[in-house]
Amino acid sequence: MNKHLKLRIRRITAFSTAVLCGMMTSGCHTASGQSYPFDKKAEINPDYVFTYAENQTSDYPTTQAARYFAGLVNEKTEGRIEIIVYPGAELGDEVSTMEQMKYGGIDFARGSLSSLADYSPESVVLQMPYLYKNADHMWKVLEGEIGADIMKSFEGSGLKALAWFDAGVRNFYTIDKPISTLEDMRGLEIRVQDSALAKDMIKALGATPVPLVYEDVADALQTHEVDGAENNWSSYEAMKHDAYARYYTLDEHMRIPELLIMSEVTWGKLSSGDQDIILECALEAGDYERKLWKMREDSSRQKCIKSGTVEISLSDREKQRFRSEMNELYEKYCGQYMDIIEKIASAASLA
Repeated sequence: MNKHLKLRIRRITAFSTAVLCGMMTSGCHTASGQSYPFDKKAEINPDYVFTYAENQTSDYPTTQAARYFAGLVNEKTEGRIEIIVYPGAELGDEVSTMEQMKYGGIDFARGSLSSLADYSPESVVLQMPYLYKNADHMWKVLEGEIGADIMKSFEGSGLKALAWFDAGVRNFYTIDKPISTLEDMRGLEIRVQDSALAKDMIKALGATPVPLVYEDVADALQTHEVDGAENNWSSYEAMKHDAYARYYTLDEHMRIPELLIMSEVTWGKLSSGDQDIILECALEAGDYERKLWKMREDSSRQKCIKSGTVEISLSDREKQRFRSEMNELYEKYCGQYMDIIEKIASAASLA
C-alpha cells in the first residue's frame, strides 16, 4: 500500500445527531461544553438550533471566536437562534464540511480560502505565494474593495461569506534538515493542504508535495512519512507538530485568510431582520478573532522556542529567490485576474 494512502483518507465523520439537530427548528439542546459570553434567558425554546463546524481545538482562536459569535447571535435574537459549536473536526474535515453545507447539513463553519477555492475561483488571488509585504498589507486588501468583491463572488455557490478571520502567516518546518536557502528545499517531501496551488508551489521550490488532511499531519511527522510541513505558529503549536519538526523557517510564503461562512440553505430560512443580525455578529466575531489570534500567535511562538524549536530567518535576498520561483504560478492561476494582483501590489504602499 502506498505509504501516504492511509493518511490521505478523509475523516468524514459527521454525526447524524448533530446534522439532524441543525436541520430541526426546535427540540434540540445545547451540546456539552457549549458556552456563551452572555447570560442566556432561562427556559427559552429557540426557533432554530444550528450547527457550527470547526476543525481546530477548543482553545484555538477560531473556535473561541465561533463561540463568541454563537453567543452574540443568541443574545441579539433573544434566544430565538441557538448555534452549537463542534470543535476538533467532530463534524468532519474542512472539505467534507463544505460539501455538507451546500445542502444545509451543517449551517456554519470557518474555512480557509485554500479549501474554498472550488466555490470562488476568483479567491485564488488572495492565496498566491509571497503576495503580501506584511499583515497590514493583507488587511488593507481584505477590508477594501477587493475583499468585498471576493466575498460577493461566493454567491450562488451554496456558501455565504460573512466575515474575514485571521490565520497568520504560513512558514515551513522540518524534522531533520533546516531550510536556510532555496537549495535546502530540493528533494524534501512536504505536507500541504489538498489544493492544486499549494502542491504546485511546493513543486516550484523543488520539493515533493504530500497532500494530507490537517488531523493526520502529526502522525506523518512522527513516523517520518514526510520530511516537513507548513503552517502558522498557532497551528504548529496546537497540534504539537513542534514535538517532531523542530526547525521552523520564517519564509512567510502564504498569508491565507479564512472566512466565517454560512450555508445558503440556512441563510434562506431566515428573515431579513435575522440575516442582518447574523452579519452584524459575524463582523464583531471577526474583530474578536483577530485580537485573539495575535495573542495566541505570540504565545505559541514563545512556547515552541522555549521547548526547543529552532527559528530560522531568511534574508530579504533569499526570500526574493523563493518569490522568483513563483512567476509561472502567477501566470497559471491569475492570468485573468492580473489586474487584481496589480491592485494588491499597489496597496503595499499604503500598509
